[in-house]
Amino acid sequence: MRDRLTAAPARTALHLSVYLVTDAVRCGARGVESVVADAIDGGVSVVQLRDKTADASAFLRQLERLSSVVDGRAALLVNDRLDIALAARAYGLPVDGVHLGQGDAAVSVARDRLGPEAIVGLTASSEPHLAAVRRMPRGTVDYLGVGVIRATSTKPDHAPVIGVAGFARIAAAAELPCVAIGGITHADVPALRKARAAGVAVVSAVCGATDPRGAAARFAAAWRSG
Repeated sequence: MRDRLTAAPARTALHLSVYLVTDAVRCGARGVESVVADAIDGGVSVVQLRDKTADASAFLRQLERLSSVVDGRAALLVNDRLDIALAARAYGLPVDGVHLGQGDAAVSVARDRLGPEAIVGLTASSEPHLAAVRRMPRGTVDYLGVGVIRATSTKPDHAPVIGVAGFARIAAAAELPCVAIGGITHADVPALRKARAAGVAVVSAVCGATDPRGAAARFAAAWRSG
């Protein structure tokens, strides 16, 4: 682990267009770091490290390796584990923030502990979720993850499928940028852009691709032309 530092990282610009959520199983023998490196070369703008099975020590080691791979070329977020994000920052790792689900650490706690410069994302896929966000002080949450667009095996316990039409309704009612997630292919990008998506989050479409760089590039190209 790197030497402990005390300075907080500067605010990272929030470019949500092509957002990669990692999956170690789908990355397979290539490893998460290799897939992420290729995906960033292809145009990924945000990387979220997600690993539901790793203990704290293993997660932190993985985050350290991944931070070297990302090296400021994309925003680096931690899924769920506010404790890991805080530990990483305490050791000087350039972690930009967290993405939290409805059952994870309260976003107000995350904002308080990580500070105003961090990126804090929240899963919000229903009107009650949006209502809760509206009651928070402005600046608590930076963006919303909204889905699922299509059923996916990546997360068997995912929320009900809402499709593009459901996403459009939530994005229109939200006061924050919305990132679409759940079974998305590059062919879905134009419709999601018309539905006011600020970005598209992908897992299997890149982590499970034979050519992660090419897969990411197709999403980036679809975003630019959408």
